[in-house]
Amino acid sequence: MLAKVISGAIVGLDGAIVEVEVDILSGLPKVIIVGLPDTAVEESSERVRSAINNSGGKFPMQRIVVNLAPADLKKAGPAYDLPIAVGILLSSEQVAADVADTMFVGELSLDGTLRHTNGVLPMVALAKDEGIPNVIVPEADAKEAGLIDGVNIIPISSLAQLVSYLRGEIPAPSVSSESKIAENIPLLNYTNLADIKGQEHVKRALEVAAAGGHNVIMCSPPGSGKTLLARALPSILPPMTNEETLEVTKIYSVSGLLPADTPMIRQRPFRSPHYTISNAGLVGGGHWPKPGEISLSHKGVLFLDELPEFGNSLLEVLRQPLEDKMVTISRAQGRVTFPSSFMLVGAMNPCPCGYYGDPFHKCTCPSSIVARYQRRISGPFIDRVDIFVEVPHIDYEKLTDKRMGETSEQVQARVTKARETQLKRFSGSKLTSNAEMTPAEIREFCHVEDAATALLKAAMKQLYLSARAFHRILKLALTIADLEGGDIIKANHIAEAVQYRPRRTE
Repeated sequence: MLAKVISGAIVGLDGAIVEVEVDILSGLPKVIIVGLPDTAVEESSERVRSAINNSGGKFPMQRIVVNLAPADLKKAGPAYDLPIAVGILLSSEQVAADVADTMFVGELSLDGTLRHTNGVLPMVALAKDEGIPNVIVPEADAKEAGLIDGVNIIPISSLAQLVSYLRGEIPAPSVSSESKIAENIPLLNYTNLADIKGQEHVKRALEVAAAGGHNVIMCSPPGSGKTLLARALPSILPPMTNEETLEVTKIYSVSGLLPADTPMIRQRPFRSPHYTISNAGLVGGGHWPKPGEISLSHKGVLFLDELPEFGNSLLEVLRQPLEDKMVTISRAQGRVTFPSSFMLVGAMNPCPCGYYGDPFHKCTCPSSIVARYQRRISGPFIDRVDIFVEVPHIDYEKLTDKRMGETSEQVQARVTKARETQLKRFSGSKLTSNAEMTPAEIREFCHVEDAATALLKAAMKQLYLSARAFHRILKLALTIADLEGGDIIKANHIAEAVQYRPRRTE
């Protein structure tokens, strides 16, 4: 008897319907799985055999052919264990049920219990898009699956429980109240700006960066507080919208990094990879492409400490994602696209010893070495960074000052208001912040007064700025105007934006 069961595959961050066809034929006992399965899928036959036998069923000692259609789509991972087991039970007539309106997803243990499975969220989203009303998932993934409205989630703890449900012996299990997502999940504590003494100029630069989604590079001798300031940046970013939350959660679900106790990512990601990371680890890749650090920091912050140590090849692969807000990974089997709309925050020392320009420590590096070290970051990469700020040495008086500065909550309120202004400005388009503007939007929305135009012209000539730098200054100046509640770029806005341009050692 031929049986058909619906399941799903993950292609990038999206799902694709996979129809699991099972047919039991006469012949020597053997399980044949076709349809471009990977090793994990091929090994499912042994897991399914033990799970069925240990759940009160009987694994057929005949020739079993399992086809995963469409046959030209690569199948990876253990999520096909459950649909294959159900297909075998239906084909061997141990279970009689209509499963045409149900999707099955789950990995089986040898004793028949269902394990957590990566990528449940995009598969449930796929079921909703395809009009499949019911989705059976492991009980451990009920919270994650419940994020998608309009789909009946049936959490199952074991294959034996599923068989009883399909036979009509027990009612359909439902998502318990404990499995539902709490409305107010406490957010992790980031560094509060009020706890950072001094550095008002750098705090201002981070506020401007957060308000417009601009990239930042901080340069200073060791111990000035670059890492601490970077870790405070997420605390002043505006809260994520529901759409952003679901998009980020989907990335972490596919990557297998979604915490079981909090299956919804409600705070903006902060990723800080070490400079020894590989290209595939940073941008994504592998034989079966998975999201890299730039996608895991989607809608959040990617912090690259010791920026020049990452090497030219690593930094150059970031150039296109910084512009396009997405990364495309091509392989012989096809290509996948992952979103990568992140804020880049880099931290670097001015020279190999770290003390070039420091009034309190003598630099031991020759000027040629200093220039070569700073040129590890190419001009095209620097051109894609809007804000370059030096972090000064902190005096003893500021470190011991009892007075508290502005809190992250106060700064976040201004940043959120500026972002709301930008969302209204770009309503009807895909843009969400000033940093994403193209020359067409800059021409439409950047209204510059005459005094500001003269100042910008002088800066372009004296600093030999590129066309890309010209556009970035205008975007930055518009963000500064948004923080002040205006829509006209004034001379002081241009002046502040220009001072954030990088200064290179010759």
